[in-house]
Amino acid sequence: MTLTQSINVRAAAVATFLVFGMNGLVFASWAARIPAVTETLHLTSGQMGTLLLCTAVGSLLALPSAGRVIGRIGTANTVRLGGMVAAAAGAGIAFSLMAESVPGTAVALFFFGVGVGLWDVAQNIEGADVEHRLRRTIMPQFHAAFSGGAFVGALIGAGLSGMGVGLPEHLLVIAGVVVLLALTAPRYFLPHESHDTADGGAAAAKGPSAWRDSRTLLIGVVVLGATLTEGAGNDWIAKAAVDGLETSESTGALFFALFVLAMTVMRFLGGMVIDKFGRVAVLRASMAAAALGLALFVFAGNLVLAGIGAALWGVGAALAFPMGMSAAADDPKHAAARVSVVSTIGYVAFLSGPPLLGYLGDHTGIHLALLAIGAPILLALWLAGAAKPLTTK
Repeated sequence: MTLTQSINVRAAAVATFLVFGMNGLVFASWAARIPAVTETLHLTSGQMGTLLLCTAVGSLLALPSAGRVIGRIGTANTVRLGGMVAAAAGAGIAFSLMAESVPGTAVALFFFGVGVGLWDVAQNIEGADVEHRLRRTIMPQFHAAFSGGAFVGALIGAGLSGMGVGLPEHLLVIAGVVVLLALTAPRYFLPHESHDTADGGAAAAKGPSAWRDSRTLLIGVVVLGATLTEGAGNDWIAKAAVDGLETSESTGALFFALFVLAMTVMRFLGGMVIDKFGRVAVLRASMAAAALGLALFVFAGNLVLAGIGAALWGVGAALAFPMGMSAAADDPKHAAARVSVVSTIGYVAFLSGPPLLGYLGDHTGIHLALLAIGAPILLALWLAGAAKPLTTK
């Protein structure tokens, strides 16, 4: 690699890091203040779950088409497109909340999901390209940037909530920042190169064979448990703290911030931990920590113990998804197809699980409804051995 190429790759790494971080900030700006939305629109937990499902539907429709979009316009332009759609949708959410319009908020959230879905796939492909050029593992740091951005976004949300600043004003400012970053950072991206080959690439990814591979499907179940763990914490921990612990919205946002901070720190340290103890051992420890943290958060009788539970929950949710992706990609010849299967299972769980918890919360309260994710967490713990690295290349 020449000096110029090295500089370009490092610039792309910094730009990708910023884009991941901004993605997390945008997500947290919404998620940390979900309690304010339920109050403004006078919604139950189940009705709020329906709104969250609008975002899930938008993302799930965008994800399958993201590859074709990137193939046509590249990762940089796809991030720009996704960012602009998300920013416009954020403004739409703000204006809908001002009008106390549930249908308007639902439509805006659908397009928010579309924008974030396109953005997410493009940033991950760019991150993989950068990692390939650098020839060292840095993808966990990119995901840590997402978590770090979410942590900052949660703190901003808690601070603004405490100062009485409304969510609409908050979202409008965030939308402006997104437009600025989406138009600038991607200019430093690397030109995306297709790695599809006759014996592995796009054709393989589209074929049905990976859906019949038992190891891939078992890894998918593990990832399903992991993404339900993360998604439930992201979407409901603030609301559950407000309802179950009878605390303020700003304190609920701080619980979300604590959850995300624990994830961020663990993702920064994750590479070293995995190298030292191995993927399966870390995966089992992660799921055990998530189960313990969830139980402590739900059953704790005070804020301190609940905070410890939220932190353990975040630690447990941090590494399971990246490790699932690595496990699916162990065999380079079939990596594209298997990663596609596992990521699809993961995103379906991540996006659809939290709304279903909202419906359950109408009957039990969202605080107790969170216990429902204990079953997939324990299942992931039991099946963690499926992620054992392959001995053949």
